[in-house]
Amino acid sequence: MTNDRNFIEYITDQIDDGCDITWRMMFGGCTVYSKGKVVALICDDQLFVKPTESGRAYIGDVVEAPPYPGAKNSFLITDQIEDSDWLSELIALTERELPMPKPKKKRKKK
Repeated sequence: MTNDRNFIEYITDQIDDGCDITWRMMFGGCTVYSKGKVVALICDDQLFVKPTESGRAYIGDVVEAPPYPGAKNSFLITDQIEDSDWLSELIALTERELPMPKPKKKRKKK
C-alpha cells in the first residue's frame, strides 16, 4: 500500500475545518481522524470511510470494499471526493456516530 502525499493532502483539504481533521501515516496507509476519532483510511490513493448507519443513509447507493487485504469493508468514496461540502458532511456524520476511542493504558516500567 502506497499513498501519494499530494492525494492525502488533497482529500484532507477538501474536508471542512469544523471537522478538525488530522492524519497519520500508519502501516503503509494513512489514518484520517476527525476530532480524535478514526473516520477514514487512505490506502493505495483511495478513500475508505468507516461504515455507519448515518453514513449509509447519506450516501445512498454505497460501494463497500476492504481498504487492505483482511480488513473489514468500509465505504469506498470515489467521485464524491471532488465535492467538498458533500465529503465534509459525510465525515461529520461519521464522526458523530462513532464512539470516542478508549483511553490507552499506561505501560508499566520494568
